[in-house]
Parts: sequence; C-alpha cells; structure tokens
Amino acid sequence: MQYMILIQSDEQARGEASAEEGNAIMGEYFAFSDSIRDVTLSSAPLEPSTATTTVRVRDGETLVTDGPFVETKEQLGGYYLIEVDTLDEALEIAARCPGAKYGAVEVRPLMPIPARQP
Repeated sequence: MQYMILIQSDEQARGEASAEEGNAIMGEYFAFSDSIRDVTLSSAPLEPSTATTTVRVRDGETLVTDGPFVETKEQLGGYYLIEVDTLDEALEIAARCPGAKYGAVEVRPLMPIPARQP
C-alpha cells in the first residue's frame, strides 16, 4: 500500500529559526530520510506557501491567484511517498518524522485506480 506522509508546519516559526536551529532540523530530516530509504518512492520539501499559485476554473473561466486558498496556522512543507504493508507501519514512520515534533504529519493512503476498461 502506498501512503503520502504530508508534513505540516508553521512557516513563520521556521523562518524565525536561527541558522544553527535550521541546520539541526535539516540534519534530523537527513537522518530520517536515510532510515526510510528502502520504503520511500519519492520525497521533497516544498517552497513556502507564498510561492504558491492557485488555479480554479469556474464557468469555463480560468482564475489564477497568488498564494494559498486559505490562511492556516500550519502549511504543507513537504512530503514522503512511501510503500509499506500496513497503515500501522506508515503511522510508525510518520511518528518518527521530525515534522511530527514541530508541527503535524498527515498520513493518507493513495487511492488505487482501477485499470481502464477498453
């Protein structure tokens, strides 16, 4: 089963961290990433939500706006796509993610897509 590990954190607090604190957190992420390399299909940090462009189509008109759709205390900061046998395994991995100490980590299964019928 494939799961998205979605890391939510407070961008403002992250931006206020000293260089030393930021480097320590990145070190935690490097160690975490190395520890789950055998089940990781993909992972990446995301640029801050201020770099977001949102697209909506309403009544055939494309609307493009800068920034996220809603203001929230925590923003999506990165992800891991993992493949493990059970939800319990995914939850154990999420609990070890540094983001769980500094924000929240959402675990969401990928929806299987049935084969296209001819």
